[in-house]
Parts: sequence; C-alpha cells; structure tokens
Amino acid sequence: MTPTTQRSGWAEQAARALTEAGYRRGGARRAILELLDEQACALSAQEIQRALGGRRRAVSRASIYRVMEELEAIGVVQRVELGQGIVRYEAVRRGPGHHHHLVCDRCGRLEPFTDAGLERAISRLSDRVPLKVSVHEIVIHGACRVCAR
Repeated sequence: MTPTTQRSGWAEQAARALTEAGYRRGGARRAILELLDEQACALSAQEIQRALGGRRRAVSRASIYRVMEELEAIGVVQRVELGQGIVRYEAVRRGPGHHHHLVCDRCGRLEPFTDAGLERAISRLSDRVPLKVSVHEIVIHGACRVCAR
C-alpha cells in the first residue's frame, strides 16, 4: 500500500460534489473518500478493500468498483492505468499534492513524483493545443533500483 498523509480536506470537497451530483454520501462512499484523502498515491480496488477491512469496514469489491466509477464520473477520482490490466485510483488534487507516477514493470512498485519543469511544460503545451486541459497524468515505466540490479 502507498504511504499515507494527513487528511487534506479533499474528502469533504468530494462528498459535496457527490451530493451535488445526486449521490448519497454515506456508507461505502464516505469510507472510500476518507481512505483516499489519506493516501499519498493511487490504490487498487483490492488495496482499498483490504484497507477498509482493517478499519472494520467491510465493502465488497463490486461496491468499490461502482463507487470508483461514480467518483471518476464526477471528476474527483482518476484512474491510473499502469499497463497489463492493472488499474489504481487516486484523488484528483490540483495544486499541492498533484503528482505523476513511476512504475516498476518487474515488481509493480508505484512511486509518486513531482517535477515543476514538467508541469510548466504541460502548461505551455495546453496553451498551444485546441483542448482545455482539466486533468493530466504521466506514468513512466521501467525497472526500479532494486529490480535493475
């Protein structure tokens, strides 16, 4: 599982977005929002289920996928496609907390990274292309230091 951080208030904002979109805020949705708010990086549905179980909050995998689809549809969660059918989910954070991902193709390790120069380049690109960029993600694949030895 990815490292945790202090809650940022994202869960409350996401809960308001759910209500505005006509969804209820209780049960599995609230538990998932609170968990995602504490995460520094993306989680798989299996990792979400395991983490919630550790909090004595059992949620079925089907419910997790359904909630993640709802959260993605309203723009508060994004899917991170890691290749080979592996998908993880994370809170959409603009400004501080926004990051990209390094993926080890051998062991599956996922590491977040930030790069101010990359963000400036993406901003300049968005000024030149006929698209209003709402969210972006960069996933770089390779071998981590341990696996590359």
